Amino acid sequence: MFVADKKIRVVGVSRGNEFSPNHVGNDAAIFRITAENLEKKGCEVVLYPEKEFVEQGIEADFIFDMARDRATIRRLKELEDRGATVVNSAYGIDNCVRKAMTELLIANNVPHPRSVIIPTDGTFTPDFFPCWIKRGNSHAMVKEDVVYVECREEAEYVLADFRKRNIPEAVVNEHLVGDLVKFYGVQGTDFFYTFYPTEQSHSKFGLEAINGETRGYPFDVKKLQAYSNLAAEVLNVPVYGGDCVVSATGEIRIIDFNDWPSFARCREEAGPKIAECIYNRMVQKLKR
Repeated sequence: MFVADKKIRVVGVSRGNEFSPNHVGNDAAIFRITAENLEKKGCEVVLYPEKEFVEQGIEADFIFDMARDRATIRRLKELEDRGATVVNSAYGIDNCVRKAMTELLIANNVPHPRSVIIPTDGTFTPDFFPCWIKRGNSHAMVKEDVVYVECREEAEYVLADFRKRNIPEAVVNEHLVGDLVKFYGVQGTDFFYTFYPTEQSHSKFGLEAINGETRGYPFDVKKLQAYSNLAAEVLNVPVYGGDCVVSATGEIRIIDFNDWPSFARCREEAGPKIAECIYNRMVQKLKR
């Protein structure tokens, strides 16, 4: 039986720097703030870099993580399969890899651009331009993993580069015209934050500029939050962020969804809510 004043031990697994392009400090900050807020709730928090977590064979019943390394994800899956509570789930992290994410969002009717998945060892078959070509087998780690093209010649060049880098599949998204809006959320809480990245110079690779100047098209934030929480449920990532495009008529389509982003613009507000999400899941598990 769960005892309310019993201190819960929780292990935190940070993200390797190589998986935080241009956001090493921001990712470290939201991880630290989350840990501090779990301690404020009375938890005993032990932190590990993801490689050390694997190398030391750490065992834990409760884990929060920003993992991306394949060995870490395999280890987390082993622990989950044995009953550990992990936020975000390693299975959810894998769901946010581009190909799986695209398939799951479309299959569950989350508003999304026209998209196809193609092998990189053939010619470029989609017939809609302009479009975005994105590596299908991982999260974007370098600028060349997400490329905007306006014609078939440019598309073939990108496919050749993917082949050279041993990327077997590509996701092709139709380019949407409208305002680019970034969002952050924490499922099971009231936290939801949106902003226009082009106005605030918030970017990993500078690709947001392609959408051009923000027009300020009106849109229903509650509807975006509902779409986002549906995506979080489908992908199994309660701590999330992403991007959407809002058309001139207010139509919202999610173009990207990420497991535990940096929350750089709102981490002081987000950190306590992430800790709340993790804590509530641990308490629910202990009450069973």
